Amino acid sequence: MAPIPVPSRDEIFGKLREILSDSFELDPGKIQLSSTLYEELDLDSIDAIDIFTQLREMTGRRPDPADARKVRTVDELVDFVLAEIDKTNAGVPEPTTRPPTPEELRATDPAEKKN
Repeated sequence: MAPIPVPSRDEIFGKLREILSDSFELDPGKIQLSSTLYEELDLDSIDAIDIFTQLREMTGRRPDPADARKVRTVDELVDFVLAEIDKTNAGVPEPTTRPPTPEELRATDPAEKKN
């Protein structure tokens, strides 16, 4: 498989802003690198699954669920995308663990705990 070109942080941020605004009807102007996914953007665990599914197109791989659960801000999401592209280009196999179910994500989702 040919290596995936590594986009700049700005290009990744632009694509993430597009995904977030189109998929969740968010105002693109309110999506900043410092924005928290669960609190400021009011996303939930089901939304997170959708985001990571869409990111597979950018990264060429299914994300590691343990790493995905650690992402809390848009900036961390940019870092995550870059790390996943690096893993793809280095030939690191996709994780063998299954993605978490929505119920499992809710158990670790800060947005779910505040309800």
